[in-house]
Amino acid sequence: MTRRPDPAPRALPTRREAVEAALARLAPRVPEFESEAIVDRALASTGLRNAAPETAAWLGMVAYARHVFTEYDSLLEEGYDQDSARHFVLDDLNAVLAEWGVRRRIGEDEETAGSGVS
Repeated sequence: MTRRPDPAPRALPTRREAVEAALARLAPRVPEFESEAIVDRALASTGLRNAAPETAAWLGMVAYARHVFTEYDSLLEEGYDQDSARHFVLDDLNAVLAEWGVRRRIGEDEETAGSGVS
């Protein structure tokens, strides 16, 4: 019996591919345009540079949804501190995540404290 040659080694995914795959698992219904923007945000964040792809995808997604789909920035402009603004947009943020098929919900105590992502 002849031995078959070993298959060619598969290239490791790029950082972008790894974050895209993680985001697809976390938010299976996120629109493609939003997905690209979320991944771009995660990859551009210096605070997420060394984060695991799943962490980068999650925190990038939460920050993107908070800034784009809620009144978070307006509340900050009105003088609310970050914690208060996050409190007031929590329901809207969780609604967006639910639309995208995300099972996890953000609670008052977990947010993204210490992540370097706003």
